Amino acid sequence: MTMKLNGEQPPIKTPGAPASPTDTAQANSRVRQDAPPGQRPEPQPSAQQQLLRLRLSNNETTLARVAEVLQQKGGGHELILELRGQSLAVSAGAKPPELSVGDLIKVMRAGNELQLIGKLAPGQDASIARALAQRLPWQQNLQTGLSQLLQSMTTGLKPDPKPGQLPSQGQPQPLPSVARENLQGLLNNLMKSDGLLPGTGKADGSAQQVRQWLSESGLFAESRLLQSGLSAAALPDLKLSLARIVSALLTTQGQGPEQFNRLTPLSSHDLVQAPLQFPQLTSAQAQSNSEPASVGQTLRLLAGMLNRITVNQLHSQVLTARAGAEPGTPINTLLVELPWLTPQQEPRLAQLRLEQYRQDDSTGRPARSAMSEWRLSLSMDLDEAGPLHFDVSFRYPSVSAQVWAEKQTTLRQVHQELPLLRKSLTDLGLEVKELDCRRGSPQQVQTRLEHRLVDTKA
Repeated sequence: MTMKLNGEQPPIKTPGAPASPTDTAQANSRVRQDAPPGQRPEPQPSAQQQLLRLRLSNNETTLARVAEVLQQKGGGHELILELRGQSLAVSAGAKPPELSVGDLIKVMRAGNELQLIGKLAPGQDASIARALAQRLPWQQNLQTGLSQLLQSMTTGLKPDPKPGQLPSQGQPQPLPSVARENLQGLLNNLMKSDGLLPGTGKADGSAQQVRQWLSESGLFAESRLLQSGLSAAALPDLKLSLARIVSALLTTQGQGPEQFNRLTPLSSHDLVQAPLQFPQLTSAQAQSNSEPASVGQTLRLLAGMLNRITVNQLHSQVLTARAGAEPGTPINTLLVELPWLTPQQEPRLAQLRLEQYRQDDSTGRPARSAMSEWRLSLSMDLDEAGPLHFDVSFRYPSVSAQVWAEKQTTLRQVHQELPLLRKSLTDLGLEVKELDCRRGSPQQVQTRLEHRLVDTKA
């Protein structure tokens, strides 16, 4: 199938060869261009200009993604393609194309047109996006969920009401022993606020501890199971620990896993309002409820917490699978939530976004000898210090860091600690390019996914 670009279609001039009548006759496509409201749209670039902007030479092949399939009034069809970070409108003729939104296609430039070479088999990206969309509305904040689970160790759980019985009836029962043991093991494995001392970053033990916390965050649960060869009951992991608590509660109720799948997970309002925003800080003060929860409510809470971890897993995979769709986008992304405990044994949450950027040469192609740049965003809300944001950029041997604090007292304290941080980084053999602390919060990194993913949620 030949696809004509919407725009003027001047011929490609070959040295020593005149333009053919066929090439000259290709300048009849209708202009299609979106312009900001209130502004007069600029003339649509010609097909040749559009292809030159894409750095697509004649007879060169590349991959494109079908973003939209539009039917025109005259019976023809128009495709909106995502190609090398740009949107490209092409006419596909009167015959309906056998393409749908999300398809990956291989195209070749033939003069000032695109030739469809073939459609790629559905990739893992599409199934990951669908799974992500299904779980977006049913996420439970991990900090709130852990606080309620911790409370159940003291208040116990009410039995689920029987038919004809009011929900308030029934005396709370102690948390089942197996569930208590698994919950206590989960709490023991959480990182503690006093686990790392300032200025000890060069110690091998501290680095190993951080790696362990990241590996046990739940983000790598399934891959760790496959690689370790251990059973789910023997592997310390946040996601697997929550699943073990679920199994213990179901067993005490005489229920199987199929009953858990029928439950509607509890969701947090903030995660429903902005399901793809990461990081997204919530208040450090957990909402407490003296009224004991029922077994069913606790299972629904656990279902929402498991969904939250799964969303972070799928979200990371989608962002990584779509790497390079736009210029300047990372080639790898990890979104991790790390629960931790205060000295008072109160759960808190740190949100970590880690991105790897590829260094390109002057032609826009990956440079073989260049090192990747890593960017780290870390956000947490502390009881006394308030919200804190850390933005770190690292490309060996250079490192830059910015700290954002919303409280003035915290800002002064961070400024006092900056010399110690600079010395610690220098002792590691790094060149500190920038080190600063600012008042407020940084501009949030907006997750860029296709609108259809969010629409599926709605």
